[in-house]
Amino acid sequence: MDQLAALLDGPRARGAFLLRSILAPPWSLRIQDEAPLSVIAQVRGESWIVFDGGEPVRLEPGQVAVARGPEPYVVADDPGTRPQVVIHPGQRCTTIDGEVLYESLDLGLRTWGNSAVGDTVLLTGTYTMEGEVSRRLLDALPQLIVQPGDPIIGLLGAEIVKDEPGQEAVLDRLLDLLLIAVLRAHFATHEAPGWYRAMSDPVVGRAMRMLYDNPAHPWTVAALAAEVGVSRAALARRFTELVGEPPMSFLTDWRLALAADLLREPDATIGSVARKVGYGSPFALSAAFKRVRGISPQEHRAAAAK
Repeated sequence: MDQLAALLDGPRARGAFLLRSILAPPWSLRIQDEAPLSVIAQVRGESWIVFDGGEPVRLEPGQVAVARGPEPYVVADDPGTRPQVVIHPGQRCTTIDGEVLYESLDLGLRTWGNSAVGDTVLLTGTYTMEGEVSRRLLDALPQLIVQPGDPIIGLLGAEIVKDEPGQEAVLDRLLDLLLIAVLRAHFATHEAPGWYRAMSDPVVGRAMRMLYDNPAHPWTVAALAAEVGVSRAALARRFTELVGEPPMSFLTDWRLALAADLLREPDATIGSVARKVGYGSPFALSAAFKRVRGISPQEHRAAAAK
């Protein structure tokens, strides 16, 4: 597993909000749903995306935008068009004055807009939960990414209007596939974070995958170095140079990120989570969690449940 895989194994789309929008100008949507990550695919026509205080970015047919929240932004036919619709948390849709709109703009299965024959068609998918496992990746992303998305856009567009057995799972996986394709394309053409570049290193990349895949193992730098066939000092030096932190610090962060996600599960106990992420006792996990994150596992679980 790597950080891109971790993103889709943490807040992986599960019954994600997915919608096809058909719009005729003038139109402008203010998105303030506070979602950690949204994917906007331009099927037909063009759109402009503008974060508060930012420069307008054009979205052309076949392109996909990945918007990192929770800051609000506008999607419109033109940067100068004033917002007419506001999307709130929970995908509640109102006018600027607060009048509920969703039913009046309903155009059928997972389809919404101001005109059934509008020139603009968008596909929107929203990840509504920020999983702790993905935090390292989310923190590395710019506020907005725009990349080509064909042919996955076509597949998603064809499936979003179907209502067949297993359709929700099909749509979730297509959304994940579209997202990871965009992120790969972005990191291939822009400055990637150190941990992403390190994954391609024959020594450090292999060590990282071992830590990702088996966090419960009682790793030491010496044991990890032996597995990848280098000296302890060589691994520690190279790992820190490429990733930006020593191997054991990286492992601690990964273990606690996994623990933070597992603690969201209603049936999980601190003891069971501790065993899964490599801590010998609930006390050891609690002490590490409090030291690194500033709150106890119980406090984290209570906050996540709100």
